[in-house]
Amino acid sequence: MKIVDARVRTFWHTTNLAKDSDGHDHPGPEKRVRKSLLTLTAEDGTEGHAFGSPEQIRPHLLEQYIRPVVVGQDAFAREMLWQDLAHWQRGSGGQLSDRTLAVVDVALWDLAAKLAGLPAYKMAGSYRDKVPAYGSIMCGDEIEGGLATPEDYGRFAEWLVKRGYRAIKLHTWMPPVSWSPNIQMDLKACAAVREAVGPNFPLMLDAYHWYSREEAYELGKGLEKLNFTWIEEVMDEQSMSSYAWLAAELKIPVIGPESMGGKYMHRAEWIKAGACDILRTGVEDVGGISPALKTMHLAESFGLNCEVHGHGAENLLISAVSKNCRWYERGLLHPMLDYDACPDYLNKIDDPMDQEGFVWLSQEPGVGVDINLDYIDANLAG
Repeated sequence: MKIVDARVRTFWHTTNLAKDSDGHDHPGPEKRVRKSLLTLTAEDGTEGHAFGSPEQIRPHLLEQYIRPVVVGQDAFAREMLWQDLAHWQRGSGGQLSDRTLAVVDVALWDLAAKLAGLPAYKMAGSYRDKVPAYGSIMCGDEIEGGLATPEDYGRFAEWLVKRGYRAIKLHTWMPPVSWSPNIQMDLKACAAVREAVGPNFPLMLDAYHWYSREEAYELGKGLEKLNFTWIEEVMDEQSMSSYAWLAAELKIPVIGPESMGGKYMHRAEWIKAGACDILRTGVEDVGGISPALKTMHLAESFGLNCEVHGHGAENLLISAVSKNCRWYERGLLHPMLDYDACPDYLNKIDDPMDQEGFVWLSQEPGVGVDINLDYIDANLAG
């Protein structure tokens, strides 16, 4: 079955999220923003879809790289097409990012799974049909009633436990919050959450990304006393040696890398260097579902767990197909936002969670995103 077309629709939708000057999401006034949908069409009319930002799948990238690579090719040849597209990254002068590769790869998986009549996670080789979720708390803020104090974190953690989450991960205060970063405040928030949930409930911390080695060590030792499950992206991940040092110094597991490029190859270097105790992958971070699966199996061969960064149907898929993934990251969550509200461009959310804290995989053919195409077509951006 050949791919006969690749097109992008950019549309307007409504959101209550606002990004601060460092790129972190927070609650904000309702506004209209743009989003894009890549659609790959097979010769029988079957379509595979994937969302991305307008910048990640802008017209130049579609016409110069995506269409020439995929149109006319076998819709099931995902590995060949991913490799061909990845090969163009150097020739594109850095324009063709791993995030763009991820959008195309997700659309290829969605298309192939629909052609096969299978949920994509079963086509990948399922390990389970439901995944326990941890509640991933949004970065701290200075909003009254939001996440402005350690006590705010504690109260929200109590609610998350009642909602059914099986674990909680904190993102503490980062710039542009006026007084951050602050290790003592990080530890106060972590202590408030530990007090709220009890001594053995699994907790994790993703802290300020640019602490020094000494600061990271101080924070890690504090988390050890609070019985935290892991520490994440506490320093600049471009310094792999710093993480190798930290992993050797701490008893608490160090997880990474999250945001670094290099796909599965760079994550192999982290394992070799002893820079992590738990490996990190994510569909958007490594260039797609296909390389995320490679990362998962890479970790498995070294006896490491591999936790998946980010939410959404594609990351839920990766969390469900390997034994060495413990959790699905559900979020980002905030006291003033309703995560379970369905976006206007979907018919239902990707990751509904039951009261026991499990997210169930969609049994419909495809990756698992139920898109409201009528809404998108009625709200196209000029």
